[in-house]
Amino acid sequence: MPICKSTYRVPKPSKIPPNPVSIGEHIKKRRLEQGIFQKEVAKIIGVTENSIYNWENNLTKPPYRFLPKIIKFLSYNPLQAQELTLGEQIIYYRKIHGLSQKKFAKLLNVDETTIRDWENNRH
Repeated sequence: MPICKSTYRVPKPSKIPPNPVSIGEHIKKRRLEQGIFQKEVAKIIGVTENSIYNWENNLTKPPYRFLPKIIKFLSYNPLQAQELTLGEQIIYYRKIHGLSQKKFAKLLNVDETTIRDWENNRH
């Protein structure tokens, strides 16, 4: 029986998330579409390569302070602002601008507890 060497090439499954849900999946999709490495994205956003790995694999979520740079990298906002209560709209605004409650309160010249109350729809 003759031995014949055959080589079969199977296309590698796409690692690009077709319908990204998490911010990390959005980052991964954009990165792979652009053909760049995690370390390059890390440099753009101002974090470590490990942070990008953890976000892309849904091991951790990016802190809000990095969302403005993430949004700039993605060229769109992955967060949804549809049908939100006033409190949720405030939280949404803070997140996309990378603001803590304390920084947002200072910006509005109000007490931090006021921001917390607004976000919890107490006032």
